[in-house]
Amino acid sequence: MDGQRKATEAILFGIVPMGDPRTAAECLHELALLADTAEFVPAGCMTQHRRHADPHSYFGSGKLEELTEVVKLAHSGAVICDDSLTPNQGKTIEAAVGVPCIDRSELILQIFGMHARSPQAKLQVELAALQYEMPRLRRRWTHLERQRGGIGVRGGAGEKQIDVDRNLLRTRISTIQRDLKKIEEHKEREVQGRPDLFTIALVGYTNAGKSSLMNKLTDAGVLAENRLFSTLDTRTRPWRLPGGRTVLLTDTVGFLRKLPHQLVASFHATLAEALHADLLLVLIDGSSPEAADQLRTVDEVLETLGSNSLPRITVLNKLDLVAERASLTPLWQMDPRAVPVSVLTGEGMPDLFAAIQGHLASVEQKVELLLPHSAGALHGEIRAKASVLSEFYTEAGCLMTIQASPALLGRLLAEGARVAEPGDHPPADPET
Repeated sequence: MDGQRKATEAILFGIVPMGDPRTAAECLHELALLADTAEFVPAGCMTQHRRHADPHSYFGSGKLEELTEVVKLAHSGAVICDDSLTPNQGKTIEAAVGVPCIDRSELILQIFGMHARSPQAKLQVELAALQYEMPRLRRRWTHLERQRGGIGVRGGAGEKQIDVDRNLLRTRISTIQRDLKKIEEHKEREVQGRPDLFTIALVGYTNAGKSSLMNKLTDAGVLAENRLFSTLDTRTRPWRLPGGRTVLLTDTVGFLRKLPHQLVASFHATLAEALHADLLLVLIDGSSPEAADQLRTVDEVLETLGSNSLPRITVLNKLDLVAERASLTPLWQMDPRAVPVSVLTGEGMPDLFAAIQGHLASVEQKVELLLPHSAGALHGEIRAKASVLSEFYTEAGCLMTIQASPALLGRLLAEGARVAEPGDHPPADPET
């Protein structure tokens, strides 16, 4: 024996809309990927076509009995639901199947807990887990519900322990929220103190290739695996655009359908990196059958964060896995300017660079500056932070036609550069 823990086999289940023609395996494909990432072995799938979940048992009584039989036949150690369950639903299902019932929120929280590395990510995951746990405390103490106190005592040991645990959770939640607030304030100061470089944030569906693109463009060394949520921490690196100009590129945590609201709230400080970006690159797995749904999910999360109005370029990645370009038509209907690329092979990357340069040209100012010899130290900074369209040396200094942000232009003018005047140009050679 190698001493490794044996993975738990689990039956996956969920509700799908009436009339959905997909098989259970197709409907629960993403849940299977999540289960695999959390080190469960999917042992079977079961779905029920319903308009709404049963408020008491999620499935109808007959389907719940069927799920119980499947668990027994497969000797599964757990069942995993594709939705977030109420405490009452989870309790009912566990009582019926006789094994632990894990809902989608708890599964994602487990995955985030496995992948959290930085102190900030660990605090964010712990906060979300505690907020998830709070309304479920009574379910955890059902074994003590029948213990009652003496005459005049309303509750027994179970109820007292629940009260103790609630107070402990509230105290810990308050402590974490204070710590995260300090981290968020520090991040705000860090972002405000950055050099006045154009900032691009990579956002998008998990496993769409954000970290791979980050590594390709910046040599950032970010972990990039073909698994969901392989990295949680935000990283910002300088990226030298074709032509020499440098921008800042930020990789953020991936989005997911039915992402637990506790995680969206607790990861706000991390996701807020997107709020400070000048441009969003929204990455979608263009080869996925659910690509359109993924794009809608990203829009919903960005709207929750209040950053859905920021300028964006939609990037349809994994073009090397797309058999026919026609399959991208629904995505182009959602965003006609979406750029198809393959980060793996490099196909389409020049089009992405051109789209970014085109956006820069549309939002920045084009101006001709005279850089006097006394302000020559600004020359290198201009080449790094602005797009230099032309330059010409004269006796008075360097004449540069540049494209730059208003903030950078303002600072350059304050530090010695000035807008060129007609007299700054040398006289033209007479025609012969």
